[in-house]
Amino acid sequence: MKNTLKNAIAVSLIPQVLLVQWLGAHPQLVETYYSKGLYPWISAFFRALFGWIPFSIGDLLYFSLFLLAFGYLFRNRSHIRKSPGSFLRDVAMIISVAYFTFHLVWGLNYYRLPIAQKLHLSESHTEAELIDLTKTLIHKTNGLQLAITGDTTLAVVVPYSHDEIFEKTIAGYGQLGKAFPFLSYDLQSIKTSLFSTGLSYMGYGGYINPFTQEAQVNGRLPGFRFPVVAGHEIGHQVGYSAEDETNLIGYLVTAINDDPYFQYTAAAYALGYCLSEIKRRDEKEFEELYAQLNLGVQKNYKEMVRFWKQFENPLEPVIKRVYDSFLKANNQKEGIQSYNSVVSLLVNYHKENPL
Repeated sequence: MKNTLKNAIAVSLIPQVLLVQWLGAHPQLVETYYSKGLYPWISAFFRALFGWIPFSIGDLLYFSLFLLAFGYLFRNRSHIRKSPGSFLRDVAMIISVAYFTFHLVWGLNYYRLPIAQKLHLSESHTEAELIDLTKTLIHKTNGLQLAITGDTTLAVVVPYSHDEIFEKTIAGYGQLGKAFPFLSYDLQSIKTSLFSTGLSYMGYGGYINPFTQEAQVNGRLPGFRFPVVAGHEIGHQVGYSAEDETNLIGYLVTAINDDPYFQYTAAAYALGYCLSEIKRRDEKEFEELYAQLNLGVQKNYKEMVRFWKQFENPLEPVIKRVYDSFLKANNQKEGIQSYNSVVSLLVNYHKENPL
């Protein structure tokens, strides 16, 4: 490739960034022409192309790119030292191409209208409203746990394989799409990640590969959490990028399922976020509410704590900070804390749709 073209591609990163920022100030345009216009066609194409393959093409793509980059740096280390300007130009060119492709195939969904507007929800809540929902969820979670196990002291063990959970999640989207047509889902492309152990060490339950439109779920996750994460990642495919919004979608599609195990994991998932928010504000209130949980429910929560604790490592906080910066650069002002913003969505959704 000629240097003139390389320079042009590298410099084009600047107007790209400015255009994306401008679009971010016009969410109605993004909603109309991208999220409801171009994106569904792009997503459907890639899901049809890769969805039938039983393993993750996206994982292999990332792994191959990593090897290519490492090999390039090793082979050209002398040239890089001699011509650092040329190397930096090439890096800028690659970033420019990746930036353009990312936003074209998925990333502009970060700038669409919030799901709260679609559902006609307020985006704030009072402390009393949070406490009321938490108590309701405690009652529901306890009831489902007892109905499944017949013993308040036993943890719930989800008896399904990953493929069975995927099938039930897709069936749940069939039900959810009837209530909310904008969340309809077809042409499935959801898979267990080939690098689930790596995801565990990075602290992630799953991810969407925007370049292949494959939803990836961490295969090492306990069954107690797997269904909601599957619903969450498909929520990204449906066209919602914000983590609090896909947390809500993952909860809704799991809660609406006819399966009692799914209903339990959904209730416990929502309850976990509510309890975490209360703990952040009032430790004593949290302890009083947590004590009301059946021992079996507490065991499921402790199962999740033990799972993540075994993968703690010095690099995880660094990876989380990088991802936090990525989210903030993509219209998520709260960064990684945006996951917790689902609490307001949950409170206000259940004000309109009582449990």
